[in-house]
Formats: sequence, C-alpha cells, structure tokens
Amino acid sequence: MMHKNILQEIQAIFKAKWTTRDGQKVPDTDDIALANDGVKLEGTVLYADMADSTLLVNGYKDWFAAEVYKTYLIGACRAIRARGGEITAFDGDRVMAVFIGDSKNTSAVKAALTINYVVRETNRLLKQEYPNSTYQLRQTVGVDTSNLFIVRTGIRNANDLVWIGRAANHAAKLCSLSDARYPTYITEAVYNKLSQEAKYGGEPRTNMWEKRIWTELGVPVYRSNWYWKI
Repeated sequence: MMHKNILQEIQAIFKAKWTTRDGQKVPDTDDIALANDGVKLEGTVLYADMADSTLLVNGYKDWFAAEVYKTYLIGACRAIRARGGEITAFDGDRVMAVFIGDSKNTSAVKAALTINYVVRETNRLLKQEYPNSTYQLRQTVGVDTSNLFIVRTGIRNANDLVWIGRAANHAAKLCSLSDARYPTYITEAVYNKLSQEAKYGGEPRTNMWEKRIWTELGVPVYRSNWYWKI
C-alpha cells in the first residue's frame, strides 16, 4: 500500500463516527468491528509479569528458559481462571486478564496472591528438578480498576482488541515497581473495594497490604508479600 493510501485510511478513522455500547461480558475479538466500534466496561485489570527475562534468555539454555516461561504463564493463567478472570492478552513473558462483576477487585487480588503462591511452589519444584541451578523465578503482578473502552485495531487477518483506560495502563506500569520482597501491587481504588478477607490474614488478623507512594505519579498504592493457596 502506497503512503497516500495509508494516510487516507488514517484520515478515515479520524472522520468516522463512533458506535459504542455498554458491555455485559468481556468481549471476544469477533464481538467488535474493525471500524470505529467500541465497548464500554467497568473492569479490574491484572498484569502478571515475569522478572529478569533478559537475564534468563541470555544466561541459560533455550530449553530451560522455555520451561520457565511455560511454567510461569501456565501457573498464572490457571490462577486467573480459578478466580473468575478472563485472559485477554499475552505479551512475551506477561499475561493480561480482566475481571468484571460486583466482586471483581477481590477476585483479581486473590488471583494475584494465588500467582505468588504458584511461583513459590514453582521455585520449589524447579530446585527439586535442577538441584545445581541457582535460578529463582521472580515476578510482579499489578492490579487496577476503572472504566475501560475496548476497540479492535489492526488490519484484516492481523488484528486484536486494545483495552483503553487507566486500569489497563496502570496495572501494566505497576509491574515496573518490581521488588523481590513484594511481588504484588494494587492501586488505592482496588484496595478500597476489597473484602475483609482479601485485606486481612493470619492469626491475629493482620493487614496484608503496606501503603506506599507511587513516586512517578504521586499517588498511593499498596504492596504485599502474602500469598493465597489454591
């Protein structure tokens, strides 16, 4: 396609009217047209991101790196599905999921803490299988909630859904706050809507979350090193 045709196609997007509707479920790709068609949804977004993947692929055998990728993503997906989340995208070593409904924040946070448990157990199994290896799987999960606007973008036979909204952006960016001691980060909007069982654990009951300031944005976030067994 010549550059003139590309620019004409771009200009047509700017000129076209939007068709929007409120969603009742997490949409599939075929539910939204490639034209200016969008679905509005209240959702909680979870991003699970494996840490140090560059060091992994540069410093270890390809088959070993593949095993780590597979175990992390499979474990994260199973934890998400077990808590009622819908997996919406993969991006290399990370997975995105969306939770909807009245308990979406609690469900997403339970999924995040369950992923932490699965990773702990994965490291135990990894050491059992490869006793001479010093590798330790690390990861971060970010969770935020907001209104979302879902559109389909790309070209024919090469397109996908794009999730537009604060939650999709912030959940992903929270993963950059990676700290080996605290693998789970949630926004204040999520924390304020959690059930008591997702806030407090142990005996005596203890707040599982530590409040911090996200210096990049100057807003409160909460971090945790607790885990939730499957």
